[in-house]
Amino acid sequence: MRKGFDGLAALVQDHLHRDPFSGQVFVFRGRAGRLIKVLWWDGQGLCLFSKRLEKGCFV
Repeated sequence: MRKGFDGLAALVQDHLHRDPFSGQVFVFRGRAGRLIKVLWWDGQGLCLFSKRLEKGCFV
């Protein structure tokens, strides 16, 4: 989960064949399941949100 705005936007374009600037929300989960990153275009720029769990994991 070292990717930032540009790397995640490239993943959306290359692997999902979607437009990261469409307003859709794209969620990426880390391998261990403790971290997620959310990429979203709000109309003015890309927003990148992240959440890390101290206990448990995202399924």
